[in-house]
Amino acid sequence: MAKSLVIVESPAKAKTIEKFLGKGYKVLASYGHVRALPSKQGSVDTENGFVPNYQILAESQKHIDLLKKEVAKSDELILATDLDREGEAIAWHLLEALNIDEQGDHPKVKRVTFHEITKPAIDAAMANPRQIDRDMVDAQQARSILDYLVGFNLSPFLWKKIRYGLSAGRVQSVALRLICQREGEIEAFEPREYWTIEALLANAAGAGFGAKLHSQDGKKLDKFAISCQTEADAIMADLTQAEFRIAKVEKKERKRNPAAPFTTSTLQQEANRKLGFSARKTMSTAQKLYEGIDVGEGSLGLITYMRTDSVALSEQATSEAREVISQMYGKDYALDKPRAFKNKSKNAQEAHEAVRPTSIAHTPDQIKRHLTTDQFRLYQLIWKRTVASQMTQAIFDATSIDISAGERYTFRAAGQTIRFPGFMTLYIEGTDNGDEEDQEGLLPSLSKDEVLKREQLTPEQHFTQPPPRFTEASLVKTLEEYGIGRPSTYANIMNTLVTRKYVRLEKRVFYPEDVGRVVAKLLTEHFSRYVDYDFTAALEEDLDAISRGEKEWTPSVEQFWGPFIALIKQKEQEVSKADLTTEKTDKTCPECSKELVIKLGRSGRFLACSGFPDCRHTEPLSSDGQPAEEPVMSDEKCDKCGAGMLIKAGRYGKFLACSAYPGCKNIQPLEKPKALGIDCPQCKEGEMTEKKSRYGKIFYSCNRYPKCKYALWNPPKQEACPKCSWPLTEIKTTKRWGTVQRCPQEECEWEKELIPPEKKAAPKKAAAKKAPAKKTAKKTTAKKTPAKKTPAKKPAAKKTAKKDA
Repeated sequence: MAKSLVIVESPAKAKTIEKFLGKGYKVLASYGHVRALPSKQGSVDTENGFVPNYQILAESQKHIDLLKKEVAKSDELILATDLDREGEAIAWHLLEALNIDEQGDHPKVKRVTFHEITKPAIDAAMANPRQIDRDMVDAQQARSILDYLVGFNLSPFLWKKIRYGLSAGRVQSVALRLICQREGEIEAFEPREYWTIEALLANAAGAGFGAKLHSQDGKKLDKFAISCQTEADAIMADLTQAEFRIAKVEKKERKRNPAAPFTTSTLQQEANRKLGFSARKTMSTAQKLYEGIDVGEGSLGLITYMRTDSVALSEQATSEAREVISQMYGKDYALDKPRAFKNKSKNAQEAHEAVRPTSIAHTPDQIKRHLTTDQFRLYQLIWKRTVASQMTQAIFDATSIDISAGERYTFRAAGQTIRFPGFMTLYIEGTDNGDEEDQEGLLPSLSKDEVLKREQLTPEQHFTQPPPRFTEASLVKTLEEYGIGRPSTYANIMNTLVTRKYVRLEKRVFYPEDVGRVVAKLLTEHFSRYVDYDFTAALEEDLDAISRGEKEWTPSVEQFWGPFIALIKQKEQEVSKADLTTEKTDKTCPECSKELVIKLGRSGRFLACSGFPDCRHTEPLSSDGQPAEEPVMSDEKCDKCGAGMLIKAGRYGKFLACSAYPGCKNIQPLEKPKALGIDCPQCKEGEMTEKKSRYGKIFYSCNRYPKCKYALWNPPKQEACPKCSWPLTEIKTTKRWGTVQRCPQEECEWEKELIPPEKKAAPKKAAAKKAPAKKTAKKTTAKKTPAKKTPAKKPAAKKTAKKDA
């Protein structure tokens, strides 16, 4: 009989922890939440102190039954759920579901937490048990009740006023407003013209460099100083005979510090920028790294807890980092004393450490063979960011040169060279626009009063660009800046918006759908307080105060509920469905001459006759709200009925549709699949063809689809793999790894370099000289592994699709 029963959330974590605890302990999983508010009206008693009516989840009942049996045989119950509010609430719910008194003697109840799943951390936690933190439970309970009250009162309102099946969440609605508001800014944006003038100059030795017009008559030119071609031409005329001479050479030393170790939010942002991971994928992959993976010495948690706002590192972590840095890069790259970081985020909860490797001595290359592709890439990112945060500054020599052009004009050239790369040897933080390094180049040796040769003078027209649409990374960053929601909830928020078809994620960018815009407009116009950024952030601050014991949860919920339900009742009388889903136009119906209106349907907005149901005329609308193009008759004939095929425009581009519709519903792609003359290696009956996905990306698949779902993202070659004899290989080209021929089978690692990657630019070579480049170079040119794991197969593929998922 086990003396102590330990309960955690996941079976993977249970397996790892049981190995560390040894005899006398049995570790079982609750499999996440065990109780929740039922998805129906009346689950919270709003008349009597907002008492929640929790019920055991149907899928959790079997786990609770098993836990009850084990508890009956145990002297001690140790609740070891996660160390955040949600984990604290799960521990409390477990006691309630198991009907156990925390103060009772049998079993004796203990609560333990740890921020990493390693033996020292588990032993330390077991040596310092505590009771369940009721303030944290209350904060989580208040969040659940608020989300329930919003969802189960605002969602039915949307059903009545827009259409059935819609939902509105407390934080989800604010995120939707951000996306729709940005789309409105893009549509309302009016480009503004401006011009720049750039000179290509050379010194006496013939070394060329570029410089931009910076000032005129001693006054700095702002972005819009040259607003049209006439003004640019006038300046060009003035510069025709001007002498270009060095007026000033200024050199400065510039230093750059590394980014802080990862928090939940910055991990999601950087994984999206650098790895293309969604927030959901980042968190699920990090969860596996946290719970434990066998790396040759038994199951071990590889990273610390990934739900944290802290940027702090323990003394043990910084000591390990200093040792690893000294060994791999030399003492010049290691700090004398650890670098500390301060969190700038609103509402940051810094009770734990940053997301970091549990052991920095476990380098990515050492444990790579034990990890999946996604696990390795994420672990490598976390490891690099952590180690780089404890490396020395990068030092630059920054040079700024002012060049007089005649008496009236001054051009400026700027450049920098890396004197010491420091942390940049290992890692550079990404940015939302994709620029990871300063774009300033090298300048030749130049001295004051030197006369320069003008080789070229170029005026260039530009137009201002609208603000960019949100990516997952930039949306997470914006939500965090406003203090809206918690980073651990962002993945679910974005997933809900996409699942509900309020937005679509296309090429990693959010586009609002028609129904999403209608919902956002309703909420913004009629429930502005509840989608207000400051109000939502203030609510988060209240929840934080409850978790610290500074506020009671019931008054906070009551303060929210009164005005909220009163407003819903008011708007039910004031707002009509037609106001939200119907929009007038100046067009008339071609069948009955009545006014055409824009209506909202299941597939988005469309034109319909206002005389419905007497007249049922409808017309599709394009994505920009304009009437869709009229179908054009093609030269193709329908292979089913022989009628002509029309070229129509759909959501994913143009396609062929039979003109005999609805009698014949045959449709075909406008661009027919191109046969490659290569037999399908999986079914051995079909032929590989080149196709285009709905998003315009080329892929290669069997022409017997859907009977055979074999597919590749990379061009196939009819040449068998020399290692595993798979009937074909594929050609993969990347900037970093060049062009390689390789086996598409995941378990086979054969590949052959066809075209080497392009050589690095000169500034990077210069930087490499200062660094202990050998070790770094090895990492970057590591034997084919990164290239091997990157190709994506068409999602429909079975075995092959895993490689680039």
